[in-house]
Formats: sequence, C-alpha cells, structure tokens
Amino acid sequence: MKAALIGSGAGTGPGAAAGELLHEARRGTGREHGPDAVVERILDFAAELRAYGASMYGTEPLAAGVAVPGVLDEPSGTAVYAANLGWQDVPLRALLAERLGGIPVGLGHDVRTGGLAEGRVGAGEGVDRFFFVALGTGIAAAIGTDGRVEPGAHGGAGEFGHIVVRPDGPVCGCGQRGCLESLASAAAVGRAWAAASGDASATAADAARAAGSGDRRAAAVWREAVDVLAAGLVTAVTLLDPRTVIVGGGLAEAGDVLFVPLREAVRARVTFQRVPTIVPAALGDAAGCLGAGLLAWDLLSAEVASR
Repeated sequence: MKAALIGSGAGTGPGAAAGELLHEARRGTGREHGPDAVVERILDFAAELRAYGASMYGTEPLAAGVAVPGVLDEPSGTAVYAANLGWQDVPLRALLAERLGGIPVGLGHDVRTGGLAEGRVGAGEGVDRFFFVALGTGIAAAIGTDGRVEPGAHGGAGEFGHIVVRPDGPVCGCGQRGCLESLASAAAVGRAWAAASGDASATAADAARAAGSGDRRAAAVWREAVDVLAAGLVTAVTLLDPRTVIVGGGLAEAGDVLFVPLREAVRARVTFQRVPTIVPAALGDAAGCLGAGLLAWDLLSAEVASR
C-alpha cells in the first residue's frame, strides 16, 4: 500500500498549497493473513496518516481518497471483489469515514484513479479525451473525458486487458482465450521470454533489454507483444476515438523499445480511424496516490458548490 498527504490550500501551516505533496509512506497489505487483516491495515494506515497530518501541519484532514483494485460499487462505496486481496462486499468508504472522524471519503478503482491523475495533472493534462492503459502484471485502462474518468454502469469500465485479440490464444484468468492480458502484460511477456531464453527467472524487463540489444529471440517475443497490444489499441481507438493514448505501468518503462514499434504498429493497422498521440505516462507509481487525492478534492469542491 502507498499513501500520501496532499495540501488542500487551506490553513496556514507549511506546505498548505493546493495539490502540493506533503508526505508519502508505504505499508504491506498483509494479505497473507486474510482479507479482514487487509481491511484493518488500510484503516490503521489511514488513521496513522490523519494523526501525522494533524501533528505536522496543525490541522485535521478535510477529506480522504482511496484507490483499490478489483470490482467496485462506487456509488455505495463498496469494494465488491478483489481476487488478489481476497475480500468481498467490503463497505470500505463507510469504514474509512468512521475511522477518520466522519470526513468525506472518495473510493476509486486503482487504474481508473491513476488514469484520473494522468489525465488532469500528468501526460494528459489539457487533453479533452484520453485513454490511459496500465501495462503491469495485468492490463487495465481508464477512459477519460474532460478531466473525468468513466466508471461504467456497473463499475467495470476499462477492462481493456480482456479484449480478445487472439481467439485461439492461451486461456486467460477470466476464462476466455487470447485476451490481451494473457499475451501482452508484463507477466505474459516475462513468461514468453523465459520460455524462449530457457531462463525460468527471466522477466519482461529482461526481454526489453535483450530486444533493445538486438537479440533475435527477444525481438520475436517483443514483436508479438507489441502486435497484440496494437490490435487492442486499434479496437479502443475505433470505439472511443481518444485524442491521446497514455501508456503506463512496468512495461512502459522500456521507453522507445516499446513506444517506437507500438506507434508504427497502430499506424499500420488503422484504416479510417484517426491515429491518436501515444505517449508514456508522466507520474509513475505516484499516479494512484495523486488520483486518490483528486477524488478527495472533488468531494470538497462538490461540497462547496452545494452550499
């Protein structure tokens, strides 16, 4: 878990400027102890941050934002399901509000929240329509319009990793065959390179380095991943017509080894579609915390507007 305190622009203490990052901290989730332990750690971490902020800056927090993985019911503030954390139907927003003294709490999906930050204050700042893709162990996305991110009717918008790009491909964790995530995520590229190189410990980062150095086996693995990613992106472009595609996550750290062939592959696949600008994410792993801060900021802005 990663958390941050962000200035609200209120108060007179040091670091009071709106949006200024004041403090960062990390804690383990404790998921090996079960879902109840994860929830309790989140609540304790939030309380710890509240106490730290009050001590250091002389003021209580005005609102809080939290980003979590899995399926969310954002209107009710419920973390419906997360396979990695093991929880189901956790009323997380209510629990956090109670632990934090009743302040407003925003709850968002981790990738959509990261996309919110990239769209407003990162690589998509000032862009009216963007598509944010996170290429990590899995693949997910955020659909952004005018500084907002679309959650979908049931909280499932942006499951980009489960677009089928190779119908005869490997079985995905979701049960389908040939999903983008099963072929072009960092985990999938790592598996493919481990098989091709004979090194069971090989990772996607190793594949990127080897491909960049001219290794033909690595180049073949990398080319396949880029090709299926381009196929997925063209589907997204056809449906959404974004002005900018922002690519983040661990795989994006390959830089030009990824972006140069990816732009070429997308351009080669389009027919009538307008090719969007394809850029790397700007905020790194701070995006989720900044996005959570924006959720909290939006709650305060809505509260002020309603007065």
